[in-house]
Amino acid sequence: MGEVTGISWTDKTWNPWHGCIKISPGCKNCYMYSDKERFGQDPFTVVRSKSCFRDPLKWKSGRVFTCSWSDFFIEQADAWRDEAWDIIRHTPHLTYQILTKRPGRIADHLPKDWGEGWPHVWLGVSVESQKYADERIPVLVKVPAKIRFLSIEPLLESISLRWMAVFGKPYAAQRKDSDRTNHLDGLRKLDWVIVGGESGPNRRPFSAEWAIKLRDECKEAGTKFFMKQMGGRTPAEGKAAIPPELNIQEFPEL
Repeated sequence: MGEVTGISWTDKTWNPWHGCIKISPGCKNCYMYSDKERFGQDPFTVVRSKSCFRDPLKWKSGRVFTCSWSDFFIEQADAWRDEAWDIIRHTPHLTYQILTKRPGRIADHLPKDWGEGWPHVWLGVSVESQKYADERIPVLVKVPAKIRFLSIEPLLESISLRWMAVFGKPYAAQRKDSDRTNHLDGLRKLDWVIVGGESGPNRRPFSAEWAIKLRDECKEAGTKFFMKQMGGRTPAEGKAAIPPELNIQEFPEL
Protein backbone atom coordinates (compact mmCIF):
# COMPACT_ATOMS: atom_id res chain seq x y z
CA MET A 1 0.00 0.00 0.00
CA GLY A 2 1.18 3.56 -0.61
CA GLU A 3 3.46 4.97 -3.24
CA VAL A 4 3.60 1.82 -5.39
CA THR A 5 0.46 0.21 -6.81
CA GLY A 6 -0.43 -2.20 -9.58
CA ILE A 7 -3.84 -0.57 -10.10
CA SER A 8 -3.61 0.89 -13.59
CA TRP A 9 -6.06 3.77 -13.15
CA THR A 10 -4.32 5.40 -10.21
CA ASP A 11 -0.83 6.35 -9.03
CA LYS A 12 -0.94 5.62 -5.32
CA THR A 13 -3.21 3.99 -2.75
CA TRP A 14 -4.01 5.39 0.68
CA ASN A 15 -5.66 3.36 3.40
CA PRO A 16 -6.35 5.47 6.49
CA TRP A 17 -8.28 2.42 7.71
CA HIS A 18 -8.60 -1.14 6.46
CA GLY A 19 -10.97 -4.05 6.81
CA CYS A 20 -14.49 -4.13 5.39
CA ILE A 21 -17.92 -5.79 5.45
CA LYS A 22 -19.22 -7.54 2.33
CA ILE A 23 -22.53 -6.10 1.13
CA SER A 24 -23.13 -7.33 -2.44
CA PRO A 25 -22.04 -10.06 -4.91
CA GLY A 26 -19.12 -7.99 -6.22
CA CYS A 27 -17.46 -8.38 -2.80
CA LYS A 28 -17.39 -12.18 -2.95
CA ASN A 29 -13.77 -12.61 -4.10
CA CYS A 30 -12.34 -9.23 -3.03
CA TYR A 31 -8.55 -9.32 -2.89
CA MET A 32 -8.46 -7.46 0.42
CA TYR A 33 -9.86 -10.44 2.33
CA SER A 34 -7.28 -12.93 1.08
CA ASP A 35 -4.45 -10.40 1.47
CA LYS A 36 -5.37 -9.62 5.06
CA GLU A 37 -5.71 -13.29 5.94
CA ARG A 38 -2.27 -13.93 4.44
CA PHE A 39 -0.89 -11.33 6.85
CA GLY A 40 -2.68 -13.01 9.76
CA GLN A 41 -5.22 -10.17 10.14
CA ASP A 42 -9.01 -10.21 10.42
CA PRO A 43 -10.39 -8.68 7.19
CA PHE A 44 -13.86 -8.20 8.66
CA THR A 45 -12.68 -5.86 11.42
CA VAL A 46 -12.28 -2.21 10.40
CA VAL A 47 -9.24 -0.66 12.07
CA ARG A 48 -7.48 2.67 11.78
CA SER A 49 -4.06 2.43 10.17
CA LYS A 50 -1.20 2.79 12.62
CA SER A 51 1.36 3.69 9.96
CA CYS A 52 -0.37 5.13 6.86
CA PHE A 53 -3.01 7.54 8.12
CA ARG A 54 -1.02 10.69 7.41
CA ASP A 55 0.95 9.49 4.38
CA PRO A 56 -0.56 11.96 1.85
CA LEU A 57 1.06 14.83 3.74
CA LYS A 58 4.41 13.52 2.43
CA TRP A 59 3.41 13.11 -1.22
CA LYS A 60 4.11 15.71 -3.91
CA SER A 61 1.68 14.72 -6.69
CA GLY A 62 -0.45 11.97 -8.17
CA ARG A 63 -3.87 10.33 -8.23
CA VAL A 64 -4.66 8.64 -4.92
CA PHE A 65 -7.12 5.74 -4.74
CA THR A 66 -8.53 6.21 -1.25
CA CYS A 67 -9.44 3.13 0.83
CA SER A 68 -8.42 0.36 -1.54
CA TRP A 69 -8.63 -1.99 1.47
CA SER A 70 -11.92 -0.69 2.84
CA ASP A 71 -14.75 1.71 2.00
CA PHE A 72 -14.29 5.40 2.75
CA PHE A 73 -17.93 5.74 3.81
CA ILE A 74 -18.22 2.56 5.88
CA GLU A 75 -20.02 3.15 9.18
CA GLN A 76 -17.23 1.62 11.28
CA ALA A 77 -14.88 4.45 10.23
CA ASP A 78 -17.16 7.34 11.21
CA ALA A 79 -14.91 8.30 14.13
CA TRP A 80 -11.86 8.85 11.87
CA ARG A 81 -13.36 10.27 8.69
CA ASP A 82 -13.30 13.95 9.66
CA GLU A 83 -9.57 13.71 10.29
CA ALA A 84 -9.10 12.02 6.93
CA TRP A 85 -11.09 14.81 5.25
CA ASP A 86 -8.80 17.33 6.94
CA ILE A 87 -5.75 15.65 5.41
CA ILE A 88 -7.46 15.72 2.01
CA ARG A 89 -8.32 19.41 2.53
CA HIS A 90 -4.66 20.26 3.17
CA THR A 91 -3.29 18.38 0.16
CA PRO A 92 -4.98 20.01 -2.87
CA HIS A 93 -1.97 19.11 -5.04
CA LEU A 94 -3.12 15.46 -4.93
CA THR A 95 -6.18 14.04 -6.73
CA TYR A 96 -8.26 11.76 -4.50
CA GLN A 97 -10.32 8.99 -6.11
CA ILE A 98 -12.91 7.93 -3.54
CA LEU A 99 -14.92 4.84 -4.48
CA THR A 100 -17.78 3.39 -2.42
CA LYS A 101 -20.47 0.72 -2.42
CA ARG A 102 -22.36 2.79 0.15
CA PRO A 103 -23.48 5.90 -1.77
CA GLY A 104 -26.42 6.43 0.56
CA ARG A 105 -23.94 7.54 3.24
CA ILE A 106 -22.06 10.07 1.12
CA ALA A 107 -24.27 13.14 1.53
CA ASP A 108 -24.34 12.94 5.33
CA HIS A 109 -20.57 12.43 5.62
CA LEU A 110 -19.11 15.17 3.45
CA PRO A 111 -17.12 18.02 5.05
CA LYS A 112 -19.05 21.15 5.94
CA ASP A 113 -17.16 23.23 3.38
CA TRP A 114 -17.75 20.76 0.54
CA GLY A 115 -20.02 23.12 -1.40
CA GLU A 116 -20.32 21.92 -5.00
CA GLY A 117 -17.35 19.64 -4.48
CA TRP A 118 -13.61 20.02 -3.96
CA PRO A 119 -11.72 20.25 -7.28
CA HIS A 120 -9.20 17.61 -6.27
CA VAL A 121 -11.70 14.96 -5.09
CA TRP A 122 -13.48 12.51 -7.41
CA LEU A 123 -16.46 10.56 -6.05
CA GLY A 124 -17.42 7.18 -7.47
CA VAL A 125 -19.50 4.08 -6.90
CA SER A 126 -18.72 0.45 -7.60
CA VAL A 127 -21.35 -1.62 -9.41
CA GLU A 128 -21.29 -5.20 -10.66
CA SER A 129 -24.75 -5.87 -12.10
CA GLN A 130 -27.80 -4.05 -13.41
CA LYS A 131 -29.44 -4.31 -9.99
CA TYR A 132 -26.66 -2.38 -8.28
CA ALA A 133 -26.29 0.07 -11.17
CA ASP A 134 -30.01 0.81 -10.73
CA GLU A 135 -29.60 1.32 -6.99
CA ARG A 136 -26.28 3.12 -6.64
CA ILE A 137 -25.77 5.37 -9.66
CA PRO A 138 -28.86 7.58 -9.18
CA VAL A 139 -27.70 8.27 -5.62
CA LEU A 140 -24.24 9.28 -6.83
CA VAL A 141 -25.48 11.69 -9.50
CA LYS A 142 -27.44 13.63 -6.87
CA VAL A 143 -24.27 14.33 -4.84
CA PRO A 144 -22.34 17.47 -5.82
CA ALA A 145 -18.88 16.58 -7.12
CA LYS A 146 -16.39 17.93 -9.64
CA ILE A 147 -15.80 14.43 -11.06
CA ARG A 148 -18.16 11.45 -10.73
CA PHE A 149 -17.04 7.98 -11.81
CA LEU A 150 -17.97 4.31 -11.87
CA SER A 151 -15.91 1.22 -11.25
CA ILE A 152 -17.75 -1.60 -12.98
CA GLU A 153 -15.47 -4.34 -11.67
CA PRO A 154 -15.97 -7.18 -11.43
CA LEU A 155 -18.56 -6.90 -14.21
CA LEU A 156 -20.71 -9.98 -13.64
CA GLU A 157 -23.34 -9.60 -16.35
CA SER A 158 -24.33 -7.45 -19.29
CA ILE A 159 -25.55 -4.09 -18.04
CA SER A 160 -26.62 -0.84 -19.66
CA LEU A 161 -26.12 2.72 -18.49
CA ARG A 162 -28.67 4.09 -20.97
CA TRP A 163 -31.50 3.39 -18.56
CA MET A 164 -30.51 6.05 -16.03
CA ALA A 165 -33.29 8.59 -15.73
CA VAL A 166 -32.22 12.22 -15.76
CA PHE A 167 -34.19 12.84 -12.58
CA GLY A 168 -32.29 10.13 -10.74
CA LYS A 169 -35.21 7.71 -10.39
CA PRO A 170 -33.91 4.17 -10.91
CA TYR A 171 -35.95 1.52 -12.64
CA ALA A 172 -36.79 -1.52 -10.56
CA ALA A 173 -34.16 -4.22 -11.09
CA GLN A 174 -36.74 -6.78 -12.18
CA ARG A 175 -37.90 -4.76 -15.20
CA LYS A 176 -36.89 -5.99 -18.62
CA ASP A 177 -34.27 -4.14 -20.64
CA SER A 178 -36.95 -3.41 -23.23
CA ASP A 179 -38.86 -1.41 -20.61
CA ARG A 180 -35.96 0.91 -19.84
CA THR A 181 -35.78 4.46 -21.09
CA ASN A 182 -33.25 4.58 -23.93
CA HIS A 183 -31.39 7.84 -23.51
CA LEU A 184 -27.99 9.01 -22.30
CA ASP A 185 -28.87 12.07 -20.19
CA GLY A 186 -27.99 10.26 -16.96
CA LEU A 187 -24.75 8.80 -18.30
CA ARG A 188 -23.63 12.29 -19.27
CA LYS A 189 -23.63 13.13 -15.55
CA LEU A 190 -20.75 10.68 -15.16
CA ASP A 191 -17.24 11.70 -16.16
CA TRP A 192 -15.54 8.31 -16.17
CA VAL A 193 -16.38 4.60 -16.39
CA ILE A 194 -13.83 1.91 -15.46
CA VAL A 195 -14.62 -1.64 -16.58
CA GLY A 196 -12.96 -4.90 -15.62
CA GLY A 197 -13.44 -8.62 -15.23
CA GLU A 198 -12.63 -10.57 -12.11
CA SER A 199 -9.19 -12.01 -11.36
CA GLY A 200 -8.14 -14.85 -9.11
CA PRO A 201 -8.62 -18.63 -8.90
CA ASN A 202 -12.36 -18.30 -8.25
CA ARG A 203 -13.05 -15.67 -10.89
CA ARG A 204 -16.50 -15.57 -12.42
CA PRO A 205 -17.20 -15.48 -16.19
CA PHE A 206 -16.63 -12.29 -18.15
CA SER A 207 -17.56 -11.46 -21.74
CA ALA A 208 -15.88 -8.92 -23.98
CA GLU A 209 -19.31 -8.17 -25.45
CA TRP A 210 -20.43 -6.75 -22.09
CA ALA A 211 -17.49 -4.34 -22.10
CA ILE A 212 -18.00 -3.40 -25.76
CA LYS A 213 -21.61 -2.48 -25.01
CA LEU A 214 -20.50 -0.13 -22.22
CA ARG A 215 -17.71 1.30 -24.35
CA ASP A 216 -20.20 2.16 -27.09
CA GLU A 217 -22.59 3.83 -24.65
CA CYS A 218 -19.77 5.89 -23.13
CA LYS A 219 -18.54 6.94 -26.56
CA GLU A 220 -22.03 8.09 -27.56
CA ALA A 221 -22.45 10.04 -24.30
CA GLY A 222 -18.95 11.58 -24.38
CA THR A 223 -17.98 9.87 -21.11
CA LYS A 224 -14.37 8.75 -20.63
CA PHE A 225 -13.87 4.96 -20.74
CA PHE A 226 -11.11 2.92 -19.13
CA MET A 227 -10.70 -0.81 -19.75
CA LYS A 228 -8.75 -2.17 -16.82
CA GLN A 229 -8.63 -5.91 -17.45
CA MET A 230 -10.46 -8.94 -18.79
CA GLY A 231 -11.08 -11.81 -16.40
CA GLY A 232 -7.93 -13.78 -15.61
CA ARG A 233 -6.00 -15.79 -13.08
CA THR A 234 -4.03 -12.62 -12.26
CA PRO A 235 -4.64 -8.93 -13.06
CA ALA A 236 -1.64 -9.03 -15.42
CA GLU A 237 -3.13 -11.97 -17.30
CA GLY A 238 -6.45 -10.13 -17.57
CA LYS A 239 -4.73 -7.00 -18.86
CA ALA A 240 -2.78 -8.95 -21.45
CA ALA A 241 -6.04 -10.43 -22.76
CA ILE A 242 -7.63 -7.06 -23.64
CA PRO A 243 -8.54 -7.14 -27.37
CA PRO A 244 -7.41 -4.16 -29.50
CA GLU A 245 -10.92 -2.72 -29.82
CA LEU A 246 -11.14 -2.46 -26.02
CA ASN A 247 -7.63 -1.23 -25.31
CA ILE A 248 -8.85 2.18 -24.16
CA GLN A 249 -7.49 3.96 -21.09
CA GLU A 250 -8.95 7.46 -20.95
CA PHE A 251 -8.81 9.72 -17.89
CA PRO A 252 -10.98 12.74 -17.01
CA GLU A 253 -9.29 16.11 -17.23
CA LEU A 254 -7.33 16.91 -14.08
